[in-house]
Amino acid sequence: MIFDFKDSQLFYETYGEGHPILILHAMGTDHRSMTDWIEPIFHHLKGFQRIYIDIPAHGKSKIGISMKSTQDFLEMILSFIETELKVLTFSLVGHSYGGYLAQGILSRKKDSVKSLCLLAPALHKKERTLPLKVVREVDEDVLKTIDPEVRSAIDTLLVYQTKENIESFFHTIQPGRLLADREFLLSNWREEGYYLNNDPFSDMNNLNTPTLFILGKQDSICGYRDYLPFLDMFSNLSFTVLDQAGHLMTIEKREVVQTLFKDWLLSSKANE
Repeated sequence: MIFDFKDSQLFYETYGEGHPILILHAMGTDHRSMTDWIEPIFHHLKGFQRIYIDIPAHGKSKIGISMKSTQDFLEMILSFIETELKVLTFSLVGHSYGGYLAQGILSRKKDSVKSLCLLAPALHKKERTLPLKVVREVDEDVLKTIDPEVRSAIDTLLVYQTKENIESFFHTIQPGRLLADREFLLSNWREEGYYLNNDPFSDMNNLNTPTLFILGKQDSICGYRDYLPFLDMFSNLSFTVLDQAGHLMTIEKREVVQTLFKDWLLSSKANE
């Protein structure tokens, strides 16, 4: 489905019925990177509507000249929420850059966000505390058959470059990489428009929103140490740092992530 906003379009797909969950994927891919690991959870779990969007400049979402920054993207998504969702409360899920957008939504709609799940979310800070880049396992027989540009992405995102994980990458991540608006993503917007106008958490303390953080111990893109202050900010927080996982813990530790996610869902529902 398509939501029109100014000179741009936001593509989204919905599954199921019930309490709405807005789901935002990472930069450089599309909504399929989230549906692949989330939808199996709902094969035997009812009562939730999942709304997956292709964030602006990704997937089938198209941006016009008015979309120049993360702040513009946030305004577009907020308009979508107000125009299309038309609900009093909803839950939020965001991975990486999608997690940063989710923080922006929370800052503007704190009373409407029933629960929040952030996976390796980007934060409103230019300097990140990162572990050294490590690769623990490599299947050279598989990697040597792969295009160098794709191999570079795999090397950046995966700690365990096994045949199974590489196949999952091609199934869930690579299709979205092929659709991403590279002209925009490779422009100077990172220097001029990546950060929101204000830190989403600058005026928030003692938040009681049921929240789940999932981080990778070997994540050399977002790290895990910069998130420790959130332990004191949220009064209802589950905080997990997964060993043997980098930025794509949804591939490398999929079953654990699914278990944590399902627990977050059911715990949030129990608090109604």
